[in-house]
Amino acid sequence: MEEQEGSLPHKVDFSGWYNEILWRAEIMDVRYPVKGLYVWFPFGFGIRKRVYAILRELLDRDHEEALFPLLIPEPEFMKEAEHIKGFEDEVYWVTHGGTTPLDVKLALRPTSETAIYPMYALWIRSHVDLPIKVYQVVNTFRYETKHTRPLIRLREITSFKEAHTVHATWDEAKSQVEEAVTRYQEFYNRLNIPVLISKRPDWDKFPGADYTIAVDTIMPDGRTLQIGTVHHLGDHFSKTFNIQYEDAKGDQQYCYQTCYGISERSIAALISMHGDDKGLMLPPEVAPVQVVIVPIIMKKREEEVLQAARLLEKELKNAGYRVKTDNRDLRPGAKYYYWEMKGVPLRLEIGPRDLDNNVVMGVLRSGGKESLPRGEIISEVDRKMTEYISALQEHAKAHIKDHLFIVKEHSALKEIVSKGVVAVHWCGNRECADRLEEISDADILGTEVRTDLIDKSKGNCIICGKPEAVITLVGLSY
Repeated sequence: MEEQEGSLPHKVDFSGWYNEILWRAEIMDVRYPVKGLYVWFPFGFGIRKRVYAILRELLDRDHEEALFPLLIPEPEFMKEAEHIKGFEDEVYWVTHGGTTPLDVKLALRPTSETAIYPMYALWIRSHVDLPIKVYQVVNTFRYETKHTRPLIRLREITSFKEAHTVHATWDEAKSQVEEAVTRYQEFYNRLNIPVLISKRPDWDKFPGADYTIAVDTIMPDGRTLQIGTVHHLGDHFSKTFNIQYEDAKGDQQYCYQTCYGISERSIAALISMHGDDKGLMLPPEVAPVQVVIVPIIMKKREEEVLQAARLLEKELKNAGYRVKTDNRDLRPGAKYYYWEMKGVPLRLEIGPRDLDNNVVMGVLRSGGKESLPRGEIISEVDRKMTEYISALQEHAKAHIKDHLFIVKEHSALKEIVSKGVVAVHWCGNRECADRLEEISDADILGTEVRTDLIDKSKGNCIICGKPEAVITLVGLSY
């Protein structure tokens, strides 16, 4: 994509920067002729593949991957009234097979509870069948009526990881919720993305759930992005779909369930948290190319330099790195621009002078140039990768800290919430919540906040003054 060389919008113009970087870095092509549907470029898909490999690794510890159908018969879909009410305006319906009207309408799954749970009712007979821990990675469809945005607000979610577990007791399901939250924390730690975890208010929980725990991060413009949810479903769905087991005494009992999901919003957060005015900055674990070698060609010693680059590439690949040597007939500056846009963690430059001095010039995507001894190149690359990861972590933590505010007076709410996420004390009363959202022109994100960045001790409600109010997050959301 050399022809696209030119200035990227500054990241302070987050919307312009985000839309442009998806194209320039070859993440997604937004020109597909259906609104809200996008095409993954091979490079972007390479990032996706590695991000979801982490998810699969974490879940495969004690879950099993499966695959359920996309189409859901209307009678099954309509069984859970509370659940359907949350999705009824977003469902795509298949009404014809060719030119023939279908006897039963089929929904394209907006989420898979009503596709999976009729099968669970067939699979589960005894307490020895429990627990069940199954997940799938699928596309889901929602007729999104708000402004669509690639990877963030879609009509086809192409990469929805949803897990569905079944347990004998409510407490066992609660323990699974906590285990899922822990897995999600580990997942985002490996992506170097700090998160805010909180319990959603009752009116914002997943339709049909007892309660919802949400995982959010703060985007560069101060808005929050929900990048994971975990739901305790109680026995609501098991009663609807007749999911029962025979206990040790021979009695029939309804099961208790959880579900939890992550979508390609995780990749939106990855791009947005770490990128800069030059382009992407990818954590090494998910970067399709971890090291790029740029030979600095001089006519008289061209073959010598190219041979050294090939040897260096082979050595790094043998050490387990994903390496690319850029032999294109372009000036070095154009190559630097290209690979910086792609977010490659480390660039190695090798030219005649480097050969003479037995060194390689190393340039980190996070900044800094250093001459590396050629004879110790593997240990030196290892060291630079560790340095790079530390830079990503420090920058991300600083970003969250700089966009998280504690507010005691409601008069300051609206101004400060425009800059980031606000922590306030709230008594739990719905009337105070409505007033809080009205004053701030933002949403309550959740309580029972899990972060070390703020003091979570109780105080007086910011609206009514009632004591023993809990810390609550308020913010503008995507």
